[in-house]
Amino acid sequence: MVSYKCFECGREVKFDLVRKKVRCPYCGSKILHKVTSVHSVVKAV
Repeated sequence: MVSYKCFECGREVKFDLVRKKVRCPYCGSKILHKVTSVHSVVKAV
C-alpha cells in the first residue's frame, strides 16, 4: 500500500485519504511526499 508523508506536520497519510483530496487531513498542507523504502547496494566479489 502506498503512503505519503506530510512535509508540514510529518504525519503519515494513507493513499485512500489522498485520493479524494490532495491535502493533509491533519494540518491542511498541500505538500506531501511519497514514502519509499530504503535501498541497499550490494557489490559483487
